Amino acid sequence: MAIESPQVTADVIEVGEFPQVVQRYQVYSVPKVVINESITFEGALPEPQFLGRVVEAAAQGTAG
Repeated sequence: MAIESPQVTADVIEVGEFPQVVQRYQVYSVPKVVINESITFEGALPEPQFLGRVVEAAAQGTAG
């Protein structure tokens, strides 16, 4: 998604090098995805489910 859209950014973190990130986001397995600090999931999701999580995070960002 980040490759296709300038509105999406992505960071890849090597968990062995950043233990503070592991603790902050409670990484127990990889891949661990964190979207806008509010939506998290572990493991690879099929594209439609992944997109659903992104849309959910975007909706939370516009609420309030």
